[in-house]
Amino acid sequence: MSEKKTVPLSVLDLAPIPLGASPREAFHNSLALARQSEKLGYHRYWLAEHHNMTGIASAATSVLIGYLAANTQTLRLGSGGVMLPNHSPLVIAEQFGTLESLYPGRIDLGLGRAPGSDQRTMMALRRHMGGHVDNFPADVAEMISWFDAAGNDAPAVQPVPGLGLNIPVWLLGSSLYSAQLAAQLGLPFAFASHFAPDMLMQALHLYRENFKPSARLSQPYAMVCINIVAADSERDARFLFTSMQQQFINLRRGQPGPLPPPVENIDSLWSSSEQYGVQQALSMSIVGDKEKVRQGLANLMRETQADEIMVNGQIFDPEARLYSFELAMQVRNSL
Repeated sequence: MSEKKTVPLSVLDLAPIPLGASPREAFHNSLALARQSEKLGYHRYWLAEHHNMTGIASAATSVLIGYLAANTQTLRLGSGGVMLPNHSPLVIAEQFGTLESLYPGRIDLGLGRAPGSDQRTMMALRRHMGGHVDNFPADVAEMISWFDAAGNDAPAVQPVPGLGLNIPVWLLGSSLYSAQLAAQLGLPFAFASHFAPDMLMQALHLYRENFKPSARLSQPYAMVCINIVAADSERDARFLFTSMQQQFINLRRGQPGPLPPPVENIDSLWSSSEQYGVQQALSMSIVGDKEKVRQGLANLMRETQADEIMVNGQIFDPEARLYSFELAMQVRNSL
């Protein structure tokens, strides 16, 4: 990749519910961030599917995409991702076919293989599933065959709307499995290093080495997702970052809940083993002032050669969150 290439910056939004706020407020915060992202020049805006998580409001991912698409003009919107084992491929194809019909040329379908929840929640989502994920490659292939159908193709079962709409499909992953499948199917690939950084470089290498060109994509296209928490000073950014750190402590304790307010002393809240685990999970995080973010982004682009960077930022104060994403784009524009 040429050093002069401009790497697009995109947004990952989990529609966080801050402590004391409601899902409705979380949705309004997401709309404010989406509108700002459109104005600042973020490339795409994805929402993540999670279930049975009282701090995350984006469970009905396609519904929320529709809300944001209706209230923006040009921003690409999509799923990062829809967890396909939770759903019938036909229903997802219909949902995203509907979105693409309403907002043509603006919709992405990012697909994940993990259930995005615990075993009991997975059973509540799709009781007949039996927990098998071996259907994933076939389900992805079936969905693509519907989206890529030509005018005279009339399969016995078809998504209406959805058939022949060529909706962009991405594979998402935090391990090597989806990297290999994306390479095999010739699809763009996004790696979730914002919470599972360990296999990032290996997955990118596998994806690029094994990529087979397809009708959808002639060469590999890899997106890397990281956390950025930016503020006017490193101290302020570190303070804001403690909300995300607390969220991960609570997850590890089996006590997920609303996004906690930041604290002055995170060390008083975690054990040494929890500290190690949280810092490992969040190691792909750039936290600091503009200069720190500039260094971090430049290093990330150089090391990963990513075609696109997606930014996650779980920040308690909605205004501080907006400002963090604004600073991140200012830095990208200066690189």
